[in-house]
Amino acid sequence: MAESVIDVDYLIVGAGAVGMAFADAIVTETEATIAIVDRNDRPGGHWNDAYPFVRLHQPSSMYGVNSRPLGTGAKDEVGLNRGFRELASGHEVLSHFDVAMQQYFLPSGRVRYFPMSEVGDDGKITSLLSGERRACTARKVVDATHSKMQVPSTHARQYAVAPDAACVPLNDLPRAAGKYATYVVVGAGKTGMDACIWLLDNGADPDTIRWIMPRDSWLLNRANVQPDDESFARATQDIADQVEALAEGNSVDDVFARLEACDSVRRIDPSVPPEAYHCAIVSDGELEQLRRIRNVVRLGRVTRIDTDQIVLERGSVPTGPDCLHVDCSAAGIPSKPSKPVFDGDRITLQWVRLCQPTFSAALIGHVEANYDDEAEKNHLCAPISPPTVPRDWLRMMQIELANRMTWSSDPEITKWQAHARLDGFTNRLQSLTGTETDAIAHLGRYLEYMEPAAKNVEQLLAT
Repeated sequence: MAESVIDVDYLIVGAGAVGMAFADAIVTETEATIAIVDRNDRPGGHWNDAYPFVRLHQPSSMYGVNSRPLGTGAKDEVGLNRGFRELASGHEVLSHFDVAMQQYFLPSGRVRYFPMSEVGDDGKITSLLSGERRACTARKVVDATHSKMQVPSTHARQYAVAPDAACVPLNDLPRAAGKYATYVVVGAGKTGMDACIWLLDNGADPDTIRWIMPRDSWLLNRANVQPDDESFARATQDIADQVEALAEGNSVDDVFARLEACDSVRRIDPSVPPEAYHCAIVSDGELEQLRRIRNVVRLGRVTRIDTDQIVLERGSVPTGPDCLHVDCSAAGIPSKPSKPVFDGDRITLQWVRLCQPTFSAALIGHVEANYDDEAEKNHLCAPISPPTVPRDWLRMMQIELANRMTWSSDPEITKWQAHARLDGFTNRLQSLTGTETDAIAHLGRYLEYMEPAAKNVEQLLAT
């Protein structure tokens, strides 16, 4: 088959959330040409494979592409998120990215989109359907797959399951749940929490649910991440509490004890020390629901599910034919070593702000569009590897604090942040008035502890 040559400024590998957020910045701020290649049939990455009842666990206004809103910005009036900014459903997120592609990227005339395709080691774009291969010359290649999300429906279970034991990925839970009397949720991450909450919300007795929790997690408080005027004082208090805890803590455990005392983080069982941290965010209502489940198994990971028992690393528990096992063991965001974001003709999209993938990709796109010196660009975009354990929060904050100070000293970045939809804090900060005494006091405390926090976190990580 004859090959046709694609000639563009940027070849973006991956049309997931970060690839789309980066492309949006390039389309908006430059006249560059782009080719976007993805194995899915529509943009959105892992959202194409997510379970049907999935929602964001942070406000919609802090996710997606920067150029257009996600959701209406309204507050939920009912449900477990009541009183907080809306959380987009998976379908809404997919629609958001599809609209960006169909109504903004492609009509620009500067973007070519290759769904159901992949980029080979030779740099050629190959259609997964027709097999057509096209050579591609690009000034820069953008890797939007570095921290590719793992979701239950595409994740290979790491444990064996007997042929007559019922075990389904979380995607199949709504269809299968009514056929069983009891349930075992395997996995304690955000998907495991969502499975438990879905069961409870749909009428399951908490005593019919067994939760396999290899490690308890520290959870973030959703009340502290609300991008609105009435919550601004609380948001500033939270960031001040964080740097004060970092400045005065004498160990990782002590830092988290301080964070828990000011309700910056919380845990499901106050009697169990969490050994994991994955940026999961919960409301008071969600936390109350999760605490209703009393049958929690803390015997390590599942090694196999037999007909009559579940075998774990440190023991076993009974099961039976009336039990539906729900696999939620996918890692979510894998914690991979970071690398320079800008490296010659290659850009590797990574976090530059804690737990904010699309903000990070949009900022990287802005820096790419407006700065020339590679060393300066990497200084502005120091990468943050996603977390696994509590100590990782300190590691991430060390880089985050340095990034914040770098951005605040750069007028161009500060100006961009003030107008960025995905930055729910800086624009509000710049409109701060003298009458907002609580927020001003918290910001003063934040500035007071910034330097001591940066010094102390370095010592804590060294030990």
